Amino acid sequence: MRWWLLGASLWLLVVQLVPDAQAGNRPRGPDAEKYRGKRKRERQGFHRAREERPRPMKTRTVPAPYIPVPAGNHGNDPFLKPLKNLQEQHVTYNVIPGKQGQCVYQGLIMYDQAVWSPKPCVTCLCSGGRVVCDEISCPEAPCPFPPTLTGDCCPACIEPDLDLSLDLSGDSPVPADIVDSVTLRTQEEIQELLRQEEEDHRVEEERLRRKDENRKKRRKQRKEQEERQRQMIEEKRREEERMRELEEEEERTRQLEAAEERRRQIEEEERRRWEEDDRKRKELAEQEMKERRMQAETLKQEMLALVAEEEEEEVWLRGDVFQMLPKAPDEPEEPGLLPVPIPRPPDVIDHEVEVEASHSVSLPQGCEISDVIVTCENAKLTHFPPLTIPELKSLSLEGNNINTIPAEAFNGIPNLEWINLKKNKLTSAGVHPNAFKRLKMLRRLYLDGNLLDAVPPDLPPTLHELKISENRIRGLDENSFQELSSLVILELEENLLSEGNVNPQAFAPLIQLSYLRLGRNHFRTVPQGLPKSLLELHLDNNLIEEISDTVFNQTSLLNVVSLKHNKLDETRIAPLAWINHRHLESVDLSHNDLYLVPSYLPRSLVHLVLVGNHIERIPGYVFAHMDPGLEYLYLSFNKLDGEGIEPESFFGSYHSMVELCLDHNQLITVPSGIIEMTNLHFLRLNNNRIRSIPDESICDPHHSGDSTLVALRLENNYIDPQKVSPTAFSCVRSSSSVVLKPQNTK
Repeated sequence: MRWWLLGASLWLLVVQLVPDAQAGNRPRGPDAEKYRGKRKRERQGFHRAREERPRPMKTRTVPAPYIPVPAGNHGNDPFLKPLKNLQEQHVTYNVIPGKQGQCVYQGLIMYDQAVWSPKPCVTCLCSGGRVVCDEISCPEAPCPFPPTLTGDCCPACIEPDLDLSLDLSGDSPVPADIVDSVTLRTQEEIQELLRQEEEDHRVEEERLRRKDENRKKRRKQRKEQEERQRQMIEEKRREEERMRELEEEEERTRQLEAAEERRRQIEEEERRRWEEDDRKRKELAEQEMKERRMQAETLKQEMLALVAEEEEEEVWLRGDVFQMLPKAPDEPEEPGLLPVPIPRPPDVIDHEVEVEASHSVSLPQGCEISDVIVTCENAKLTHFPPLTIPELKSLSLEGNNINTIPAEAFNGIPNLEWINLKKNKLTSAGVHPNAFKRLKMLRRLYLDGNLLDAVPPDLPPTLHELKISENRIRGLDENSFQELSSLVILELEENLLSEGNVNPQAFAPLIQLSYLRLGRNHFRTVPQGLPKSLLELHLDNNLIEEISDTVFNQTSLLNVVSLKHNKLDETRIAPLAWINHRHLESVDLSHNDLYLVPSYLPRSLVHLVLVGNHIERIPGYVFAHMDPGLEYLYLSFNKLDGEGIEPESFFGSYHSMVELCLDHNQLITVPSGIIEMTNLHFLRLNNNRIRSIPDESICDPHHSGDSTLVALRLENNYIDPQKVSPTAFSCVRSSSSVVLKPQNTK
């Protein structure tokens, strides 16, 4: 019992010595509070480290504090077994602080030879102003579960059944309160406590995990509920939008039907009004024609009556004066004497006058007369018919074999205003120079389809229209149109004209010429000297290869230019050829050698025809300079594909384009930019390689105005009509105006 008390006392002394030794190095004064907080944090870290089961510390042997033991044989004393590790360690540091060689450690001032422990199992020494720290190495304990006491860093073995009730001297008992304050636990109890702590920790973790899962589940349920509510709201919104679209569609349909009905009514009224006007015009024309016929007949009867009266008076007068007896048969006639006229009765004279009058207006076989018009078309005439009808205004001799026009051909019909001599066999040598000179009222002269090699001379200055196409005219000189200052229309197509045989001064007298046709000739360039008054120029089917920058300088009023079926390419059109023309609205460049849509087109251009070229690309902004903008663009039968049309290709025509033809190309998609055309009426995309029609490729679903697209053609592509959305054609006025069939198969 005494030895047990001695062991207990010794153990308590060791327990108190170590903290007291460490406490002897604690700072005092203002630094004491910092030190206590630091020790508290170290103890908390120790407990956390025990729960986390830290790795073994590094093993370095350092001196341990010296522990005194009682005198005698202690080799077999069971009291010393638990303290075997402590007996092997002794202190080599002087813990009495000095005043020389102070150290500063983490803001604290330490005296020379001062010893402190900044953290468990680490001991530091202030030596001559230098801090030396060392880590305590714990020896391996022989017991299976060595405990670590508070304030100590190394585990030690404790015998659970050891009586520790002796004091250090062995003969004085330890006070009971000290013995009661030491509670020893067996290894099973310690393991049970550890298991209990682990179980509590596991239960707490499970509780936290379940709580977290419940929280996540509630959050997920809340999100799902919010998503369902959002979907319900979105579905309700879409349903309302569908209902609104249906109502708007119905309203648009009603408006379209009403507009269509109004249009039909207007067209019906216009048709009835036109028919009524036409009927009235016909009645007026018939009435006027009847009146003119009656006047002509009255005038004719008056003239015939006057002539008959004069002849009757003359006959009777001559009969009264020169009447002689009949001469005997055997009586010779006197030379140089004419037979004396025999007076005849008045009825015989009237009959002869009527015969002569009818003979004066007799027509060749195959000719007809109507009022002031004589028509002898395809009557197989070989000579110009002799006519004496002064009131005649129009004469058509088309399709005969007439080869000459004598000087007196028009003497009996001097008031002609229109002569048609098409498709005869007239030659320049066969037309007398003065044949047309006396026709002071002539306005139109048609000589197409003959054998003329020059323009007939001395044509009347009153002429407004002259057609000499399909002849053999080999040139134009400065006298070809002399004195034809009133000529407005001139057609010289299909002759032998070229820039080499047309004098630049040939057109100078034509100061009022507006319409000039020079197609199917041999021009390689646009002829020079064109009249300033020219409005339309047609040079189709020539050999034109370039357009210089000065050729249209004088024709500032030009409105239409047709250059189809020539040999132009985009590089041979001068930039200043026509870009600044303010009246040039229509240009036809069909069937040339163009590979791009030409740049520098006229600013005022409205109508552009580029059919049948080799066009592969529409450059961006090529129409941007036009004002007010291009309205009609025909690009059919070219080589446009998906890469040939840029997003900016149609820039400048979005609000002006009315008709766009892109059929018979190689397009694989609907070109971008069409959806921006707010005034488009007709669109042709047939005979391409288009496979789909996206919703926003032709019609803008957000456009709130009236539908403008009247006709849309998409046949002969590769489109599946079943896959086309109904909203893809929302801007088309009527679904029957969309042509989708037939389609090609893959």
